Amino acid sequence: MKPKYLKSNSKLYLVAPSFGCTTSPYEERLVKSISILNNLGYSITLGENCYKEEGVAASNTPSLRAKEFMDAYTSNADAIISVGGGEMMIEILQYLDFEKIKKLPPKWFMGFSDNTVLTYTLTTLCDIQTIYGVNATRFYTSPLMCDANDALKMLQGSKSFKGYPKFELNELKEERPFNTINFDTNKIITPYMYKEPFKGILLGGCLDILVNLCGTKYDNTKNYVENNKEKGIIFYFEACDLNPLSFRRALIQLKNAGWFKHVKGFLIGRSYHYGEELFGVTAESSVIDILGDLNVPILINVDLGHLKPSLPMKNGAVATITYDKTNIKIEYED
Repeated sequence: MKPKYLKSNSKLYLVAPSFGCTTSPYEERLVKSISILNNLGYSITLGENCYKEEGVAASNTPSLRAKEFMDAYTSNADAIISVGGGEMMIEILQYLDFEKIKKLPPKWFMGFSDNTVLTYTLTTLCDIQTIYGVNATRFYTSPLMCDANDALKMLQGSKSFKGYPKFELNELKEERPFNTINFDTNKIITPYMYKEPFKGILLGGCLDILVNLCGTKYDNTKNYVENNKEKGIIFYFEACDLNPLSFRRALIQLKNAGWFKHVKGFLIGRSYHYGEELFGVTAESSVIDILGDLNVPILINVDLGHLKPSLPMKNGAVATITYDKTNIKIEYED
């Protein structure tokens, strides 16, 4: 199911299903982002957990974070956006009413990193399109940064997106003011078996989270893949904390779990461990070693991941991927 696209006066509901915004620079960024979204014509409802830090590495207890999300989904808001990533969103799954969500009019949910818990399960369990894109704290600049602007355009119904010329390699190595942007590194995309544009349903997110979902009762991937075998799946993965070896193990796990039965291709983004090597293993070599025998096109180091900027990705939507030796283009059918 595809939710309705946003209009200039749409209602946005901000939630904190993982971290709340209680530290700098995230608190300041959320305040500024709300102001900018208001100036763009959107009305904002702020969930009660957005400025809290009362859970274990989370904004609140699992049940109260789940309640906040369910309140947002049953509200008259047009879209729900998470205010941040984090560590423990997986705790809320047992408190969510997915059967109720299936019966409600679909809403957009957008979030990044730990929000894979929701962007992935809402699509695979409820067949609702979601957006793996920037958190609400990313709208803090005017004009909007390229990834935030693209995420908003996707929510509004735009169907064509291109990668960006540079990315920010040194984000974790420097202490900078909350409004500083430094896209300073040229990207190099590595293609494998790419011959022509490929097409399928996009599905993926943060690999750190997907391996936690794999094999649980919330993992409906094999059924989802089988139900969509005629169109096939284009998986996209990026990682946060996974080093080259844990990245390699994660790909092996998902492959052995049967996720890639009807795969049409892969898009692999950049992690915080970009460029690292352990025992001669890199994330790039692992992708080719583990996924290469599936004989589908793979594009590695695309503009997707924790090293900003990151393209928004629409889970559950059919898209065509084109690579022109310097960049990628993603064109959605709807």
